[in-house]
Amino acid sequence: MASESGKLWGGRFVGSVDPIMEKFNSSIAYDRNLWEVDIQGSKAYSKGLQKAGLLTKAEMDRILQGLDKVAEEWAQGTFKLHPNDEDIHTANERRLKELIGDTAGKLHTGRSRNDQVVTDLRLWMRQTCSALSAHLRELIRSMVDRAEAERDVLFPGYTHLQRAQPIRWSHWILSGAIAGNPLGVDRELLRTELNFGAITLNSMDATSERDFVAEFLFWASLCMTHLSRMAEDLILYGTKEFSFVQLSDAYSTGSSLMPQKKNPDSLELIRSKAGRVFGRCAGLLMTLKGLPSTYNKDLQEDKEAVFEVADTMSAVLQVTTGVISTLQIHRENMAHALSPDMLATDLAYYLVRKGMPFRQAHEASGKAVFMAETKGVALNQLTLQELQTISPLFAGDVSKVWDYGHSVEQYGALGGTARSSVDWQIGQVRALLRAQQA
Repeated sequence: MASESGKLWGGRFVGSVDPIMEKFNSSIAYDRNLWEVDIQGSKAYSKGLQKAGLLTKAEMDRILQGLDKVAEEWAQGTFKLHPNDEDIHTANERRLKELIGDTAGKLHTGRSRNDQVVTDLRLWMRQTCSALSAHLRELIRSMVDRAEAERDVLFPGYTHLQRAQPIRWSHWILSGAIAGNPLGVDRELLRTELNFGAITLNSMDATSERDFVAEFLFWASLCMTHLSRMAEDLILYGTKEFSFVQLSDAYSTGSSLMPQKKNPDSLELIRSKAGRVFGRCAGLLMTLKGLPSTYNKDLQEDKEAVFEVADTMSAVLQVTTGVISTLQIHRENMAHALSPDMLATDLAYYLVRKGMPFRQAHEASGKAVFMAETKGVALNQLTLQELQTISPLFAGDVSKVWDYGHSVEQYGALGGTARSSVDWQIGQVRALLRAQQA
């Protein structure tokens, strides 16, 4: 009989569910991650039922004690799943009934699993985002510490993978410290018992709205965009062709064929995980975009996406922190990679300061570069007389242009690569970290 099926919805059904459909419909394999928050939500709901006069004080106490026992079994790894446990809600309610009898059936009064799952997911994400925030702060802190300790190291900045202008190594590191923060996902729902800020204003929206899930996946995607690009830079900087940095052995692997190889697997995996996160974000949006109002079973797909992305982000943030904190830089190689042609823009700025319009100065600097290439010499080896054939504005003080330290110090505007600007950026990021911990 349907009443013997063990299903929370079995009353109007006759016969059993097709085994393939049973497996297809089940979500317990992954939503078991919600066991703790599911019990937390049920405890709060039982108190609400007692306050409404739908449970006696004795019944509420029996339910709370039973839920504590269920939680203990999950925590100790002794909770045994039943074949009919299609989701975490069914599993917990079934076990509660085994422990305390029919009183367990009163817990579901006026409550749908649709209510439960969205509450559970919000609670779980609040905990998870808090943990990810801690990992992210640790990563940013390690980046700022390096930026502060190595702010006098200069190396080439690149555009189009071509050497562009001298920049501070710290300037590059700080550009990666803007990956964002996942705080603030929990916005509305239950009440003080679950420590939510407010209730959801519309009951139809409460069970079907997944904006908070999408926002988490958006954040994860944006964060992975930054981390993937940073990983790509470090992979390049670690090649023999660059030799700017060297990964710690703790975050590298070797080749089974070529003994000399030291592979940046940690960085390559960080880079590749971005695609996994993007896919989960896009997949959820594709699921949401065609749904009618209120709850639909399609929303079961959100949990796999959230759980997988949360695990991925936790691992990526911790590994990236390890990579950054143990990374070795080769200052000499960075310095040797600087070349006078990278100061061509500075040469144009020199003429601008002498009163020449920038477009003309840009052309004049380009002619100087062409002259140096034609003569087979470095740009700074052109004589003053040769430069003056391009423009009479060149004078003896042009020699200051060829100083790399002088070059980076020109960029003192907020966000620039001058030491004063880098110090300001370090201060801003440290202030952000303090604010997040407050």
